[in-house]
Amino acid sequence: MTNALYEVKMRERYLAIVLLDLIGSTSYVQKHGARKAALHFQMHDRATRNLLYKYRGREIDRSDGFLCSFESVLDAVNFALNYQATIPKKTSIGARIGIHWGIVVEVHQDEMFVAHNAKRIELEGLSKNIAARTMSLCQAGQVLLTEEAFKIIRNRTNSDTPKGTMYACVGVYRFKGVSDPQVVYAVGSSVDSLQPPPSSEKVKRLGGPEKIKVRLRDRQIRDILTWIYWRLAISSVFIWVAIFYYLISYPLIRHMLGLESLAWVDTLNYYIPLIIDEAMRRCRIK
Repeated sequence: MTNALYEVKMRERYLAIVLLDLIGSTSYVQKHGARKAALHFQMHDRATRNLLYKYRGREIDRSDGFLCSFESVLDAVNFALNYQATIPKKTSIGARIGIHWGIVVEVHQDEMFVAHNAKRIELEGLSKNIAARTMSLCQAGQVLLTEEAFKIIRNRTNSDTPKGTMYACVGVYRFKGVSDPQVVYAVGSSVDSLQPPPSSEKVKRLGGPEKIKVRLRDRQIRDILTWIYWRLAISSVFIWVAIFYYLISYPLIRHMLGLESLAWVDTLNYYIPLIIDEAMRRCRIK
């Protein structure tokens, strides 16, 4: 009877598990005091929840961060990237985020317990532990995801994905309590956010690249075109200035254009060669 009751209230399903951990929350309270820190944390939590709902996420738990679930890895990654790009700047509270895709046991609590402040939904299973280990490996401002999550998200974007988003394999790690080594990826819009993290208390680095370098072919086409455009624009300005100066060096052209007031150009053209000759002479003497 008891087992049948719990079977009705539990189910296994694939979910994207997101662990968001606030960095230095204890020292933040010590620095600002409990009341002011609580106000700042509430501002942070409201902004985070608004972003979470925007990307169709679900809040499971809240302590020194958030435990969330998403039905789509793309939504989870978009949430994490947009969080790191906006909320830490507004709240001055840094965070690290780990993402994993896997099977979890979704537990629905009895209404009687929920009425006494129990959480309505709880998640159990190894996937939650893997997401937590992935998060613990993150550096400040970093978003890491497991190979299972990366395989789902690879080459997939939508209108919510920040421009210039890049992925990089940061290495192979052994998670405490997990038998198989885990391949970990970083996602971000800057090279700094893609750097391989070192071993942590519960995660040991087994191997991988020492440093991530973004090559030219890995850049977004838009960035390359922007780079070319601005340099062509600056070069064009110098070319047109040189052409204009060349033309107004002739008195007849100045007269035709009604630019007689620029007659000082003749004086400048007289002294420029003399200045250059004098400079070259001094160089030869030295």
